[in-house]
Amino acid sequence: MENNTDYNDLGKDIIVKRIISRTITYILLALWGLIVLFPFYWMILTSFKSYSSYNSEFVPKFYIASPTFQNYIDAFTTVSLGRYLLNTALFTIVTTTVMLIVTILAAFAFARLKFTGKNIIFILFLALMMIPNELVIITNFVTITNLDLRNSFPGLILPSVASVFYIYLLKENFEAIPDNLYYAAKVDGTSDFKYLYKVMVPIARPTIVTIIILKVIECWNSYVWPRLITDDPNFFLVSNGIQEIRENGFGRENIPAMMAAVVVISLPLIVLFLVFRKTVMSGVSRGGTKG
Repeated sequence: MENNTDYNDLGKDIIVKRIISRTITYILLALWGLIVLFPFYWMILTSFKSYSSYNSEFVPKFYIASPTFQNYIDAFTTVSLGRYLLNTALFTIVTTTVMLIVTILAAFAFARLKFTGKNIIFILFLALMMIPNELVIITNFVTITNLDLRNSFPGLILPSVASVFYIYLLKENFEAIPDNLYYAAKVDGTSDFKYLYKVMVPIARPTIVTIIILKVIECWNSYVWPRLITDDPNFFLVSNGIQEIRENGFGRENIPAMMAAVVVISLPLIVLFLVFRKTVMSGVSRGGTKG
């Protein structure tokens, strides 16, 4: 009886410790979540405040007494925010499409095709990831300038159509597909392109969707290269547009209107991530695990 009592007390102690541990973990996660989300809350809150009410707040308020949509109207009428969004959408769609074609073909070649020096070429290919982005940007700028592609969409798009990381990620995913499927397809007379399209791409779909989403986010948030290669407002992306809005649009002091423009620019990416967040997580974990 005493042993049973001791076991019961030990079991209760373990349960209590687990409850306390989980409670502390959830509290810390909730606090961290509030810290991470607070800037977004403050951005949205400020975007609905009028210019006069915002400037009259000696102590910042965490609520809105009389919200207004005028800042969002100004975001599209005072500056060419609609054009910036359209340019960014065009840049993102074309760049992501071309990059996806290049990534799939390169990953298939490194994962399935046999040719002399494949491993050495791939190692050298991965070594490109060690080169600082600043050096790559300088080289790309000189190349694009010599080709007379500044202030053009080809000049914006071409340097972003290949990614070593995405090729590596998809290659690892392709290599996890059993070789027997490939050999069986070749026996049936299936070409490499048909096998890639019919078998490998559908199996690797979570990783491919992940690559698409990550590339879209990368293109939408691109700042340094668009600022460097374009000075014509007709080719400005939203990254250029934010600075243009600040300098020549609402003015440095009109923070609520600036926040409204930032909300409009950020909203597509937030919605995209919320819709596909599970696919992104599963695709990244799948791409990093073989077998």
